[in-house]
Amino acid sequence: MPSFILAIDQGTTSSRAIIFDEKLKVKASAQQEFKQHFPASGHVEHDPEDIWKSVLTTAKAAIKKARIKPEAIVGIGITNQRETAVVWDRKTGKPIHRAIVWQDRRTEPLCAELRAQDYEAEVNRRTGLRLDPYFSGTKVKWLLDNVKGARARAEKGELCFGTIDSFLIWRLTGGKVHATDATNASRTLLYNIGSGEWDANMLKLFDIPAKMLPEVKDCAAHYGTTDKKLFGVALPILGVAGDQQAATVGQACFEPGMMKSTYGTGCFALLNTGAEQVVSQNRLLTTIAYQLNGKRTYALEGSIFIAGAAVQWLRDSLGIIEKASDTAPLARKADPKQDVYLVPAFTGLGAPWWDADARGALFGLTRATGPAELARATLESACYQTSDLLDAMRKDWGKAAKTVLRVDGGMVASDWTMQFLSDILASPVDRPKVLETTAVGAAYLAGLQAGIYPPPKQFAKSWQRERRFTPKLKASERTRKLAGWSDAVSRTLSKR
Repeated sequence: MPSFILAIDQGTTSSRAIIFDEKLKVKASAQQEFKQHFPASGHVEHDPEDIWKSVLTTAKAAIKKARIKPEAIVGIGITNQRETAVVWDRKTGKPIHRAIVWQDRRTEPLCAELRAQDYEAEVNRRTGLRLDPYFSGTKVKWLLDNVKGARARAEKGELCFGTIDSFLIWRLTGGKVHATDATNASRTLLYNIGSGEWDANMLKLFDIPAKMLPEVKDCAAHYGTTDKKLFGVALPILGVAGDQQAATVGQACFEPGMMKSTYGTGCFALLNTGAEQVVSQNRLLTTIAYQLNGKRTYALEGSIFIAGAAVQWLRDSLGIIEKASDTAPLARKADPKQDVYLVPAFTGLGAPWWDADARGALFGLTRATGPAELARATLESACYQTSDLLDAMRKDWGKAAKTVLRVDGGMVASDWTMQFLSDILASPVDRPKVLETTAVGAAYLAGLQAGIYPPPKQFAKSWQRERRFTPKLKASERTRKLAGWSDAVSRTLSKR
């Protein structure tokens, strides 16, 4: 009987389930959006029950579409929005509060207080991260401090903390397994990426009981089996990685110096640094790219909070497009003589600025500025931010990084956007045949553990490019455009 892998791709705005065959080809898929909650300015929440229902619904739908029996699935791979934090009751599995999403900025006062007390250097040395509301640790502290009775219950061992992968593993296994993988653990502010353990100093700093924490495993490992009631048969969970690390695996960026950038709600660029933890001098993050057979591979990461979310803003808030795919055709109509810049700091600015108090701004508006110019500025903003990230990465790496950037995610379907990205980077951009490499990465990790997919080096040979974009913009024009972008960002920063 043929073997299949079920990949669960739990994202910021929707959940997807994809069935892959023995050759990592898509057999069937299903997707479902879920509600976003914005209870206050800068606050972003998800109902974990909505996430769970969407995952279960899409998984069952994908299996049905694939016309396969559940027992043909030899493994489940999970990838997820990384820093979103959930705390739930250990006995009932019920969350004590909505999940606090990675975009949420409510803990900036705590981060500012800790920065003022000079904890930034120690946090960075132990976790590779920065003191920013983006990460899970401060979110957990907020939940313990603000949900009545939560801290006392946590100290008694009655509550579990986890990122979305951990919550899904708990639910899928019927509450039998509380685990996460090394990549998700590395995004919590609580995990020592050098020793590969939960860090006692960080737990003390954020006042988080160790009893709440999940067991940390390799990305390809046995995470238990699903409750038989869910699919009619117990299915093994064999692969887990945070979305950006899963995309790194899916893009086969296994060699030091290889770079990938994913364009979804936000944009996240990773540079594989191998066994070396590179300490950034340019405000980037040091993170775990993947962990296989107990061996950690590290990466430099630049995190942009708003990329595709800016396109959603054009659609949902301004109403100048009906669907995301309308953006590039509209941008092509923009007046080339107008230099309009959008700095999409809707929830602050990520790397390399890390300014939680910055807010979005438009520059260069005239009476002639219209929807086309706004559409172009929106797409260009993701490319300008990528340029800033890659410049910082190359400086930190100090070695000959690969000159080609591999891209994936929804925005890269636009030829116009990818050509501008290549122009502004002054380097080639490779778009793979499979754009949704996040799910491919999750499936590969599960299939690797199941024994149906080849080792990384062999898998890398199967990676296929759909198109390469090469720079066409004159150097002088590129310099001028980047100078305009830098000026716009400098005017947006809250701490000029």
